[in-house]
Amino acid sequence: MEKVHILGRDDHLRKAPVDPATLVHRQLLGGDFWRKIPAYRDVDEATFLDHKWQSKHTITRPDKLLDVVQELVTPGFISDAREGFHRAPMAVRVSPYLLSLIDWSRPYEDPLRRQFITLGSLLRPDHPKLDLDSLHEQADAPVPGLTHRYPDKALFLALDTCPVYCRFCTRSYAVGTDTDQVEKVHMSPTMDRWERAFAYIASRPELEDIVISGGDSYNLRAEHITLIGNRLLDMPNVRRMRFATKGPAVMPQKILTDDAWFSALVGVVERGRTMAKEVVLHTHFNHPTELTEITKRAMDRLFSAGVTVRNQSVLQRGVNDDPETMRMLIKRMSYLNVHAYYVYVHDLVKGVEDLRTTVGTAIELEKQVRGLTAGFNTPTFVVDAPGGGGKRDVHSFEHYNPVTGVSVYRSPNVNPEAFYCYFDPIELLPEEGQRRWAEPAQHDVMLTEAIAAARARVR
Repeated sequence: MEKVHILGRDDHLRKAPVDPATLVHRQLLGGDFWRKIPAYRDVDEATFLDHKWQSKHTITRPDKLLDVVQELVTPGFISDAREGFHRAPMAVRVSPYLLSLIDWSRPYEDPLRRQFITLGSLLRPDHPKLDLDSLHEQADAPVPGLTHRYPDKALFLALDTCPVYCRFCTRSYAVGTDTDQVEKVHMSPTMDRWERAFAYIASRPELEDIVISGGDSYNLRAEHITLIGNRLLDMPNVRRMRFATKGPAVMPQKILTDDAWFSALVGVVERGRTMAKEVVLHTHFNHPTELTEITKRAMDRLFSAGVTVRNQSVLQRGVNDDPETMRMLIKRMSYLNVHAYYVYVHDLVKGVEDLRTTVGTAIELEKQVRGLTAGFNTPTFVVDAPGGGGKRDVHSFEHYNPVTGVSVYRSPNVNPEAFYCYFDPIELLPEEGQRRWAEPAQHDVMLTEAIAAARARVR
């Protein structure tokens, strides 16, 4: 008679050890990978790690970028990119480090190329409901460059430049130089403008949390980091502060070799700690290949100095919208002591409809990554509601119609009476939804239907 094994209470917990070779999130790109770019073939490691060299050789002209990669791509790609640059709302700015991480053997598919280099053949018509400042940051600005939307938090846009320019920037209305498509609202780092922001923050006792962004706080000089940090720390009402930067993803060399900037940041963090106030760094990794051995050195330096790093990703089609990639991103960031904080459903941004995906995709991805690792390293998937509703948990809609792609959110702490609508990209909708959006007369009808369904649920 066959014996039946009765599981003991703990037998199911006895898992076989995992083969270390399968822990690919720990396998970071190292070595002199930049030498595959002809222009950087003779660059040694010390030079490549120098933030001044990275900044000096950052490419800010389309023709210069195409000259650097012309030996690696086809003439057709060059023509495609030239057309893309002409039609893009964002100016080009790409660091040598970032350029070296792109797989130039498959530039059309590469997730980093998709984020930073526009191709004319992939551009799609903007959604009919797109607004250049879709989050209405300027409408919520009591003084230029300061957005006060949530009761106790304000966003301080200290400047309007970045170490690189992302195609998908939600502030394409202001960040970078003017383009053929967009004349920017400029926010230069002037003391007069900053003083108006400081005065407003100090005058509002409810403001406890300040985000210093832009542009990008990486581009603030060391003395500006110290000035802004200490001015805010000296305000009794301010309890928390976040310096926001894309920098670690596109130029980690600055953390390693710009000792003045690094010391200024650490100085503000340490002074805040003595005052029982939190000062952290928020960054922006979107894909696992953005994290390398150089990134690890930079993150280790920040961690050793007591600097907490949190990450805010943007969900992008063909970049990180599949479970395998998102899992790898989260695990690799965790390995480098970067806490996954938010994943944003892509804002409605001019010129990047090819990067947006659906609310339904975000909901499914959240299910796939939940339980992968510790909760504090698991991001919240959010929609930053168009029209100024702020960040809403992607699941928290009052109504979502995947056929029309219209989702409706409420934001009681911003405006308890308002309904905020987000719109999936039309080309990803079922045929019925695409037909309705093809008829302009149906646009407001679909919006009215969605809000009516949301109101009925609220009642």
